[in-house]
Amino acid sequence: MQDTALYEYLLGLKSPWSVSRVNLDVKEQRVDVWAEHPEGAKWECPQCAKKLPLYDHSEERTWRHLDSCQFQTHLHARIPRVECDEHGVVQVKVPWAEPRSRFTLLFERLAIDVLSQCDVSGATGILRISWDEAWGLMQRAVKRGKERKKARVVRRIGVDEKAAAKGHRYLTLVCDLDDGTVEHIAEDRKQDSLDGYYAGLSKKQLNGIEAVAMDMWKPYIQSTLAKVPDAAGKIVFDRFHVMGYIGKAVDTVRRQEHLELMESDDETLKGTKHLWLYSRENLPDWRRNEFNALRRQELKVGRAWAIKEALRRLWNYAYPESGRKFWKRWYFWATHSRLAPVRAAAETIRRHIDNILTYYQHPVTNAMSEGLNSKIQKIKSMACGFRNMENFKTAIYFHCGGLDLYPC
Repeated sequence: MQDTALYEYLLGLKSPWSVSRVNLDVKEQRVDVWAEHPEGAKWECPQCAKKLPLYDHSEERTWRHLDSCQFQTHLHARIPRVECDEHGVVQVKVPWAEPRSRFTLLFERLAIDVLSQCDVSGATGILRISWDEAWGLMQRAVKRGKERKKARVVRRIGVDEKAAAKGHRYLTLVCDLDDGTVEHIAEDRKQDSLDGYYAGLSKKQLNGIEAVAMDMWKPYIQSTLAKVPDAAGKIVFDRFHVMGYIGKAVDTVRRQEHLELMESDDETLKGTKHLWLYSRENLPDWRRNEFNALRRQELKVGRAWAIKEALRRLWNYAYPESGRKFWKRWYFWATHSRLAPVRAAAETIRRHIDNILTYYQHPVTNAMSEGLNSKIQKIKSMACGFRNMENFKTAIYFHCGGLDLYPC
């Protein structure tokens, strides 16, 4: 088989395209392939598919193709142009690459596979492309995937925030809790940040939302109440964020008591910070005896921890009325505990209790969102942070958007 016939086969070229010549440069470890077509060939207008004669050619362009035996392979061709009565003079589509791409379809598919498994810096070394070229490939893949994504009803969504950079810069993330995908990213964590997601939904999609899991952040609440029909019964404040409030109260009690004890050189609570933040079943076995001994002492933090652990039962009830009765008993206990941080946390929870108890109708949490948040943090760490916010958004959609990234 001659080299021209071989590369026609490797590139998948069909009439009227054929390989006219191949140049091998051993010193530069490079293969250059030229594609041409016969005179008199007719071409389809890319807009209306009308068959038209050749008008002229654009300047010669080059596309990076899959390596040949570790030699970089580049395809060269002059793209034909046609003159359409309706669309004017336009370039025809070539079968080996997408419009305005500098890479063949096969190379883009390989690049997407590599970029999905490692960071951009690692991918540039493997693929032997520049940093800008790698980001261009990712951006094009994300744009292609978002355009292909069909409008659908997302029944259960999670709204969460992600610290994007130092200086209190945040991103608002909207996730599909059933499919585990990021559906929307907006800068900041204002009401407008979430409004942008709801504004892009049809009336059917808005009506189809059954539950919205979020933390007790007022701008998110206001946006959802304003945009989602019957949102008052659909907002579910995430149990892990709720427990976070009481967990911080326990830690505050511990710190205050530790300072009081240290005034009399009592180091009972020294090095016990994380013990009081564990739930009962997650306590490490090797520290269980130590913790049990601490609990037997009459410590304020011990009472605070017991109140925290009791609150976890709120999400175990099957019937709303039973859950509400438990809540009233727990609230009385917390507010009469003579522990100011616990009382403050209990008051915060009381102000939001109606949409905490909607969990009984819609048993959703932001656990999926937090899982995606962890994945995003890993992406951020691998990249050593992002100075360009648009690149950060692209990376999130690329790895967590559930998009069809591959070219046709």
